[in-house]
Amino acid sequence: MNVLDPQWLISTLGVAGVLAAVFAESGLLIGFFLPGDSLLFTVGLLIADGRYVHLPLWLACVLIAIAAIAGDQVGYLFGRRVGPRLFRRPDSRLFKRENLERAEGFFRRHGARSIVLARFVPVVRTFTPIVAGASRMPYRTFSWFNVLGGVLWGCGVTALGYFLGQVAFVHNHIELILIGIVAVSLLPVAVAFLRSRHRSRVG
Repeated sequence: MNVLDPQWLISTLGVAGVLAAVFAESGLLIGFFLPGDSLLFTVGLLIADGRYVHLPLWLACVLIAIAAIAGDQVGYLFGRRVGPRLFRRPDSRLFKRENLERAEGFFRRHGARSIVLARFVPVVRTFTPIVAGASRMPYRTFSWFNVLGGVLWGCGVTALGYFLGQVAFVHNHIELILIGIVAVSLLPVAVAFLRSRHRSRVG
């Protein structure tokens, strides 16, 4: 089992697995490692190729956007309930405080816009709604930007994969493209691992 491989996730778990992964990565602390961007791009590619995902593009986009919006809503409510205590939580295998602090810095720099912008930044998109909730961002403001960001990200990345999947070169080399997507998906995990090893050696 390899949840970091978008093609494996889609071919094995289907649309339900995609929606669960999008929901988890959008607002659950344990979902930061999931391959959100590459997963949505792969969904679009496979819809164009007629493989594994047998949904019209518009329906896939709607379902993915709903899952993304719902995930951020849960993240916001979790952050609002837990609040500053979360920043004092010790590191564990699934929780690194530096990820939360990175999202907090992103939120402070961009304000309410960060809810939209963070959608396109791996790891940060998982923690930003939690930081927004902990910072007591007004719920109506958050919800507006959350819907906007969920639609732009969920529909935009999926549609990009779909339309590129109809380009002759991409269609004729789709297996190679999918291998490249897996490599890109693993890159953030590899970078985080190397950083962690470097810090442990320095410390």
